[in-house]
Amino acid sequence: MDTFFAELRVLQQKWFPQTQPLPGIPKLLKDLTDSKIHIALATSSNTPNYHLKTDHLTELFAVFPEEHRIRGDDVRIKPGRGKPAPDIWLLALKTINERLVREGVREILPEECLVFEDSVPGVESGRRAGMQVVWCPHPELLVEYRGREKEVLAGQTGEHKGEEACPGKIDDGWGRLLPSLEGFPYADYGIAA
Repeated sequence: MDTFFAELRVLQQKWFPQTQPLPGIPKLLKDLTDSKIHIALATSSNTPNYHLKTDHLTELFAVFPEEHRIRGDDVRIKPGRGKPAPDIWLLALKTINERLVREGVREILPEECLVFEDSVPGVESGRRAGMQVVWCPHPELLVEYRGREKEVLAGQTGEHKGEEACPGKIDDGWGRLLPSLEGFPYADYGIAA
C-alpha cells in the first residue's frame, strides 16, 4: 500500500500542476461573481493537493475568498465526514452565512444553493446537504454510471453509509446532468447573467 501511495504522489506532483478548468468554468465564475452570487469552493482535495492543482490558476480561483475555500482536510470537518457526507457543503454555506450576518444581510438556506460537481460522491454530498446539484462528470465517469444517471442525480448511489436519509428522489428536478458548463442555462436557476 505504501508503494501505491508513493507512486500516486509522484503522478500527482507531475500532473496536478498542469490541470486546466473544464470548458465553460472561467465564464461561469465570471458571470456568477458579476451577478453578485455568493460562491464558495468545497473540494475533497487536501491542502497540498489543492495547491498543486490551483497555484498556477490564481486568477481563476481569486473569485473565491479564502474564508470560503473549504478543503478536504479542513479541521472543522470531522474525520470520516468528507464527501459523500453533506458536511463540506454545509460548512461552505456556513462561511458565507457568517459573512452575511456580519454585513446584516439575510442568510442563505441550503435549498437556495446550487452545487457544481464532477464526482458521484460529490453529487450525493450536495443532495444530502439539501442543495440543488449540477453534475458535470468526466465522459469516462459517465460511461461507468450509464443507466444509473438518475440515481446519481438523486444522491441514491449508496456511496454514503451514514445515518442521514437520502433527500433526493428520482426525477425530483434537484439534480441535473450537463455534459459541459459551456452555455450554462442561467435562467433555469433564476440567475440573470
